[in-house]
Order: sequence, then structure tokens, then C-alpha cells
Amino acid sequence: MQSNDLFQELKNKFRIIVQEKALLDEQVVVKGKTLAVEDAIGKPKRQDFPLIKGKEKLMQATFKGVCGQAYSDMSGSFSGSLAEIIDKPLETHFDMAVFIATLNAVLRYLGLAEKTIHCKDEEPEFCAEKLIAFIRENYGNPKIALIGFQPSFLERLALHFSVRVLDMDKDRIDTIKFGVRIEDGEKDMADVLDWCDLIFATGSTVANGTITNFTNRDKPIIFYGTTIAGAASLLGFERYCECAK
Repeated sequence: MQSNDLFQELKNKFRIIVQEKALLDEQVVVKGKTLAVEDAIGKPKRQDFPLIKGKEKLMQATFKGVCGQAYSDMSGSFSGSLAEIIDKPLETHFDMAVFIATLNAVLRYLGLAEKTIHCKDEEPEFCAEKLIAFIRENYGNPKIALIGFQPSFLERLALHFSVRVLDMDKDRIDTIKFGVRIEDGEKDMADVLDWCDLIFATGSTVANGTITNFTNRDKPIIFYGTTIAGAASLLGFERYCECAK
């Protein structure tokens, strides 16, 4: 499945749901905004999250008082009806983030998705601690491809599994983190994905259009984080997100 096909499937499924709930034709306003770092992730002791470093922004859509979020490398705001957002061409990462955050908020409102708000303070550390047992119980002792640098996860995973990391941040590629070299998310992708037994991928891949680089592989895949909440619900992806709200 190509990225465009996946987004079209998401849009089609989403449209059917909001039509059935008589929301599509109403002028329901959905607003997106970029959260300040403290609002998004609180005050964790660890300061090496991409969100804190300013490499990513957390977009938030609010629908009838319910929030949904999506990571993006582009910031801004947008408001409009659900029909406008569904029909809006996904030409930029910002367009994708607006759609995904909206999807998350509306599905959360309808009880069709959960954990759409990023965890805060020391909760990412607790989430990482629980991850090891989750993988052991469900996958044994796999070689893991971590897609997207997430420091809490990488620190724990590197202690217990063979792990390689793919990232798109040029400033981070070829650096060593917790004894693991960060590899190029484009150049090294094929080699890393051939090597691994399990793909553990950031859900933000659905907001930047790269998700099908990983879902098209004949490998088990787990997505982590809040961004993927709605898409995981509609498309049946496995998701790990221990502490989100």
C-alpha cells in the first residue's frame, strides 16, 4: 500500500463514521495549535527528547472539548468543519498533522480511540520500563529496529535486546546514543529492516507520510505514541502507549 492509498483509506473510513454520526455536514469547528513544550510533555528530568530540543512540534486539535494530538515538523494553526479537513489535500506535513490530530480528537470523542494526549513529566520513563516486559511476553528476544529516536525507549531496549535505530534528524545521524549508533532513516532503512525481527516505530510516521515504508514489510510492527491512536484504531495496527491520557 502506498502512502496516498493509506491516507485515502483513513479518510474514507473517517468520513463514513462522521456521516453516520451526522457530524460531517455540520459546521463543527476543529482548531489546531502548536503546544508549548511544557504543556506538551511537562518537566521531565531527561532533556533529550526531540520535542524539548525543538526538532518536533506537537499539534493539538480540539473537538467538542476533547483533544487529539499529532507530532509534526511544521507548525501553525487551522480551523474548519470536519468536511473541510477531510477534503483538504494532504500536500504538506502540516496538512497531514492537522488531519491526524483531528482524526484522533474526533475518534476519542466518539469512544473509538483512546490515549490521544501525550504523557508528561516522568511518565515516559515509566512507559519505557514497562516496554521490556511487553516485548518479552509478546515477541520473545527479537532484534529490534527502533524507528525514530526516543531516548527513554532506546536506553532500556539497548540493555536487553539487539537494537538498531533509524532517524531522519541529520544532526543526530552517526552519533552514539546509549552505545547504539543512530543510522540514516533513508540511506540505511533497507539494511536495518532486513536485519530486524520486529519493527518498533514512532506513530508520527503517519503524520509525515513515511508509515508505509514500514507497514509494507513482512515483519511484525508495533507503533508507539499518541499520534497513531486514531489510525491504529481504524486500520488495526498494534500500538504501545502505556501512560498517555
